[in-house]
Amino acid sequence: MFTIIGADGKEYGPATTGQVRAWIGGGRANLQTQARAIGSEEWRTLGDFPEFGAPGVVPPPLPGGPSVAGALAQIGPRAADRGARTGAALINAAFYFMAMMPGSLVMTRQLLAQNPDLAKGGFPRMDEVDLTGFREAALWVWFGLLAAIAVQCILLAVRSQNIGKMFTGARVVRVADDQPAGWVRAALLRFLVPVTIVMALNILFPLGCFFLIIDYAFMFRADQRCLHDHIAGTRVIRA
Repeated sequence: MFTIIGADGKEYGPATTGQVRAWIGGGRANLQTQARAIGSEEWRTLGDFPEFGAPGVVPPPLPGGPSVAGALAQIGPRAADRGARTGAALINAAFYFMAMMPGSLVMTRQLLAQNPDLAKGGFPRMDEVDLTGFREAALWVWFGLLAAIAVQCILLAVRSQNIGKMFTGARVVRVADDQPAGWVRAALLRFLVPVTIVMALNILFPLGCFFLIIDYAFMFRADQRCLHDHIAGTRVIRA
């Protein structure tokens, strides 16, 4: 049996291991939630207890105490499901693609104008391709991408949402108290740091892709937090 501290600072319990697992599985508690075993005065995080692996089924209300549903509502908002988060990631990818499209068109037009054989379907040797002005045109691609990143940073800092999360109804909050994550956690640690890591690793392609796979694989753990959530101390909830 365990007693835990909800996001409102109140104690809830005693609760069985199955009940606590249900709270974790429903996103009402997480592995950083403070808890103590009945009979002990030591407060620890739920992640410190070996009992909490896969979430269980929500049991009936505790006799003589508040209902599980009522307790869950007070412990904190429900975690956004994995489908919504995957959809948000795909929407964000489309947003970045569209931001780079104008620069890509300029770059392609410049390349074809300087190499008529390419426009006719020919394939000249690489040492015969005229790249004059190509690098300058490529800057427009980077300008579009950096502009999109800046927009995402502003939205995360102000709304705790990026473009994808706005469409899917999700929000980034601090894992400790479910308050808005703010500039440092949501925009800097959760977004800019991973983006920088991916860009740096992509110099040795495809290491950046491996990082993304590992990052999102963390979402399938019991706490449903990606690697960048652990870096920033955040989680994603339903808006």
